[in-house]
Amino acid sequence: MNAHPTRRHALALAAGLTLLPGLAVADTFPDKPVRLIVPFPPGGGTDILARPVAQKLAERWKQPVVVDNRAGAGGAIGSEAGAQAAPDGLTLVLGTVGTHAINQSLYPKLTFDAVRDTAAVTIVANTPNVLVVHPSVRATSVAELIALAKALPAALNYASPGNGTPPHLAAEVFKNMAGVSLTHVPYRGSGPALADLLGGQVQLMIANAPAVLPYIRNGKLRALASSSARRPASLQDIPTLAETLPGYEADTWYGLFVPAATPAARIAQLNADVVQVLRQPEIVRLFGEQGADIVADSPESAARMLRSEVLKWREVIRANQVKVD
Repeated sequence: MNAHPTRRHALALAAGLTLLPGLAVADTFPDKPVRLIVPFPPGGGTDILARPVAQKLAERWKQPVVVDNRAGAGGAIGSEAGAQAAPDGLTLVLGTVGTHAINQSLYPKLTFDAVRDTAAVTIVANTPNVLVVHPSVRATSVAELIALAKALPAALNYASPGNGTPPHLAAEVFKNMAGVSLTHVPYRGSGPALADLLGGQVQLMIANAPAVLPYIRNGKLRALASSSARRPASLQDIPTLAETLPGYEADTWYGLFVPAATPAARIAQLNADVVQVLRQPEIVRLFGEQGADIVADSPESAARMLRSEVLKWREVIRANQVKVD
């Protein structure tokens, strides 16, 4: 018997290999640079978590993974751009509870539906928000801040990364539950908001933990409480808002999304690669330093969470009558 395959056998073998699910894709994807859209400016919590993940994915894929900051409209501009991209897996969006759950009820003219127009790859991580004040504010606890706000109605200004963002909504829920009047000062992202908070132009902010932990540690901001239902492991020394306002909870999650028409096999491969990166000790350490708990679940689990979160925040927005400015 001839040990060398004939040309016909070789062609048949090649044809058969292409029928094995995902094999050809796995060998060639990605064969071009990948774009990771962050729907906020540099310097905020989303951007801080995106960059080390992008670097590790680039090392794994041997292709550049370019972080594309597309800010505006509470994250809607970048999220819409990601949803309308080619469904080839080469454009990812690091969305948040704000861009993919809260915005669905806050913006009646939103041009994309997160559940209908995007597919979840994985929930990347969950982080608490933290109520922080400028050191000049005469309050060292939530109760003292509430008393101060009641004594000075509308005199205290709170910053947010923009209308409709999770910190904005978290602050509005705080206002309603505490029965206080605060003046909202929206910015285009966490970076500019924090710059003015650090400079004393505004007095307080409910901000995502990764963005403010460095300033809490060096004393430039005072942390009064976290937004979690229970004290997270990374913030055990900080009370929760629920300890003063029972029932308060407003954490932030981050998820990777692609256009809805992206093939299931491509989404499965993206999930496998991203989950492997998220479980690397260096990423676990970096995220832990930012107060972020890694989730790294399946596309199916992430999709279920998204649907649940859209419904949850719709009810919160209605119950608290929250509107964008």
